[in-house]
Amino acid sequence: MSQYLVLTAMGPDRTGIVSELIKLASECGCNILDSKMAIFGEEFAFIMMLKGDNASINQLEVKLPARAMELELLTMMKRTSGYKPLDHSQQYQAQYSGIDQPGVLKAVTAFFAHRNIDLSSLRSEINPETDIMSATLMFTMNGDSCINALENEFLQLCEQFNVQGCIKKTNY
Repeated sequence: MSQYLVLTAMGPDRTGIVSELIKLASECGCNILDSKMAIFGEEFAFIMMLKGDNASINQLEVKLPARAMELELLTMMKRTSGYKPLDHSQQYQAQYSGIDQPGVLKAVTAFFAHRNIDLSSLRSEINPETDIMSATLMFTMNGDSCINALENEFLQLCEQFNVQGCIKKTNY
């Protein structure tokens, strides 16, 4: 029976570090179902959803702490019940940008949360030279929701913060 494990690693950004983590997962007999990596300044963060039989997942759970110490990484692992791929047929992207100001990202994420819309991805950044902030949020709509009404409400929110925004369907 398949077992599933979410593994998160953070540490100094160095060439080959992701390769080392993937190598360990492979050596333990685990398959990577999904993964994401990002660089934050001189640090990196990596998250993987792994699948394997009980022995493979156990082996990885035992070997990872020592390997993480060698690589100077902070790691977390959590067993989970399974993996359900996202339905990308109704996936949308909300974007906004403008002069940086406190509270915009909080308001935007609350906007979706209050409408029971789950975010599948979030990327935000501020250009320190121009003080321009931008964010991209990915979400999936269910069949009975009206994207036009949602977009109008989102544009009203953007207007309140004097930022430019849009929602568009993704071609995943």
